[in-house]
Amino acid sequence: ILSFQVYIIQVSVGNHQWTVKHRYSDFHDLHEKLVSEKKIDKNLLPPKKIIGKNSKSLVEKRQKELEIYLQTLLLKFPVTTPKVLSHFLHFHLYVS
Repeated sequence: ILSFQVYIIQVSVGNHQWTVKHRYSDFHDLHEKLVSEKKIDKNLLPPKKIIGKNSKSLVEKRQKELEIYLQTLLLKFPVTTPKVLSHFLHFHLYVS
């Protein structure tokens, strides 16, 4: 049985609010691109967990860690958000 967790992210920009849904692997792909293109700290992304990865407490903890990860990224790029991050957060659909 294959199972995976989807993380729901609430995004707010000005008066606009929306949600995006991503698996941990999506965060990992985003992170790899940002490390290579923007030279961000490769240790910034919370590590992948194998054992108990779908336990409620781990899912809640990782959700918080991923929120902090995204907030940290947005603080690192206050003027221009990298295209890969903008796309990940669906800015192109909601912010003109």
